[in-house]
Order: sequence, then C-alpha cells, then structure tokens
Amino acid sequence: MNPVISLLAVSVLALMGCEPTGGATVLVPTLGEMEIVVPRSDLPVVTQDANNNLSVIDHEGDLFLAFRTAPTHFASDEVQMHVLRSDDDGENWTHELTVDLDTDVREPQLVSHGGELRLYYAELGSSPSAFEPAGTWTQSRLAPAQWSDASAVFEPTFIPWRIRSVDGLLQVFGYSGGENIYDLDEREPIQVRWLQSEEGLSWEPVIPGHEVVLEGGGSETDAAFTEDGTLVAIVRNEAGDEDGFGSKVCTAPPESLGTWTCSSDPRKFDSPLVLQEGGRIWMVARRNLTADGHFDLGHDDAEAQTLFLRYQLDYWQQPKRCSLWEIDPESRTVRWEADLPGRGDTCFPDERPLGPGHWEIWNYSSALEGEEPSWLDGQNNPTFIYRMEVRFEEQASDALGT
Repeated sequence: MNPVISLLAVSVLALMGCEPTGGATVLVPTLGEMEIVVPRSDLPVVTQDANNNLSVIDHEGDLFLAFRTAPTHFASDEVQMHVLRSDDDGENWTHELTVDLDTDVREPQLVSHGGELRLYYAELGSSPSAFEPAGTWTQSRLAPAQWSDASAVFEPTFIPWRIRSVDGLLQVFGYSGGENIYDLDEREPIQVRWLQSEEGLSWEPVIPGHEVVLEGGGSETDAAFTEDGTLVAIVRNEAGDEDGFGSKVCTAPPESLGTWTCSSDPRKFDSPLVLQEGGRIWMVARRNLTADGHFDLGHDDAEAQTLFLRYQLDYWQQPKRCSLWEIDPESRTVRWEADLPGRGDTCFPDERPLGPGHWEIWNYSSALEGEEPSWLDGQNNPTFIYRMEVRFEEQASDALGT
C-alpha cells in the first residue's frame, strides 16, 4: 500500500521529442512513501467516514492542518471542519478549532501572513444534490486553541479557491456565479477574479481594471509564474462555453498580467494546484481514468445544457486518479507525468514547501485496495487524508536508460 514510486521514465527530452545526448541532465520528480494522517486512532477529534477538503501550512514553527469530515462527500448538516496543530511535524496532534455550522463547510484555506494565521472557509447548503454558496468566513488565531469570532469576507456567492501570501500581500483566485453551475435552467456566466489584500479582510484587484480575468464556464483556478514573469493558469471549465467543456490553459505576459490568452483542453482538471519548480510549471489535479481522459465527449447533437448533463453523468461513473502534470506555457498544453496514490473519490491537494526541489503534497483518497470504484461510488464511501514527499532532482539522462 505504501510503495516508493520512482518516476524515472519521464524527462524533458521526452517532452521535447528528441533523443538525449551524452552528458545531458533532466529534471525528474520522485515520490516518497505515503503516510496516512486522517483518520488515526490518536487524533484529538472524532472523524466521520469522509475526510477530504484540506489545507496545510507551517506557522511559527508548528504545522497546522484543516480538513472537512462528513458522512459522505456530499453536503450534509453533519459536516464539521477541524483545525489541528503539531509541534513535531505531524507525529502528534492537538485540537485548535472546530467549525460546525449545521450545514456544509468546504474549501478550507490556512494562510500564514504578517505573523498572523488565518483560516478561510466556504459555507454551503445541506442539500446533497445542490451547490449552494452562502458566504465565506475567516477566523484568526489569537493564541493556542483560541481563535477570533468568524467574520464574513468577499461577496456571498464568491468561492475563494487558492489564497497565498505573495510579495507581502495576500492574493486569491476565486470565482462568482458557481451557484448556477448545476442549474440547467438559469445558467449565468461564471467570473474568475484575481484579488489581493494587505490584512486579509478587504480585497481589491491585483491588476487595476482587471478584477475579472475570465468570464464564461471557468471556476476553480490556480496559477504560477515562469522565470520570466509570465503567468500560467489552469481554469476548470466545467460549465462550458463557446469552446466546449473541460479546462482552459491560460497565459498572460509580464507587461499585461490582466490580459489572459487561453487554449481549451477537453480534460477537466478538478482541484488544480499549480507550482513552479526547476523553471517548469507543474500541476496536481484530478485525472479521468478513460482512454483519452476527456470530460468533453465531443457530442454536437444537443444544446449545451443537455451536453453538460450528459457529460456529468458519464464523468461520475468513471474511475479517477490524482495526478502530477506538466504545463507547457508556450503551447498552452498539459502533459500527464504520473499518478499519486488515489482512487475513487480523490484529489483536493495542497502543497507544503520543504526546500529547493522538495515538496510535501497532501491529498485524500478512497481505499486503495479492492475493486476499482467509480467516482460516484467513492463519494459515497470512506476516504482518508495522506501526505507524500515529492522531490525534483537533476539526473543524468543515461541513468534513465534513454
């Protein structure tokens, strides 16, 4: 169950489509052993069957973990969100905070900024068949196991996807209009916003005049920068637009970061986490385990709303993986690199930087043994949270046997 997985077959040269020459080196990602963090018998909180949405951060020498626990993946009034703290790198955990709103709570974001630790989370409804954004809340840590009262932040229907501390400011990619994604009768465009804040409560556009960087069917969005300052973003295009369904790969030049140019991909990269390492852009996101991995099946015999429903029904019935991908900014294409541990209901990743070329990826999954479950089967059955080290190391091409 916990094998050491070495990804020695993939190289930059293979990506470029050329043969290696003597003395060439390539950047190779290698996965370490998987460690299950939740559930564990020694945790200071009671967990339920489904443990999924998560966030992890180092703050003032301690490791903090926030996660959602519920009967299933779907919305419920029994959902709780726990925040745990460890002062020994996860060997032991103490309880910090529990959020229980008698409704669904998702999208935790732990952010360490300016000496302060904040938790952001999205409140949703309790219907398992609906997506009902009801506002985003934030709480700040005042002392061990003491947190401020919750404060509302952003507009009620805005869902913050990735919040990071960047150059002394907080930045967030999020989206508004997601409440209409699954409404076939009232489909309004979804707006992807890129905002920043000094203190984490009041927000303004990162690029003046470009609060909305993309409008259409895109929702979950994350981005990183190349070494020359080009922005590279992945946008989940689940609701679809004139280019179809799936995802968008977008870039913006350093001199005009608010002007995005996008290419469509028929694959749907759910829960994207985008990183820059070794001068290259990487992503961890969900993979549809079919022959071509497409969410957009290429049908043209019905209206967009009907196609959306048809594609969703097919997608729910397919197996899934949580995978490492590489994004090519020049061609705006995405190439599969390797699968992380994960089956059934899997992939809500977060990153923990440990040093140059050294990351820890946190994720969740259905059981790794037994028959291959569909995504829907996984969502109705237990899931666990794990962590795994990923190292990006230069290796001689001849060591790869190429």
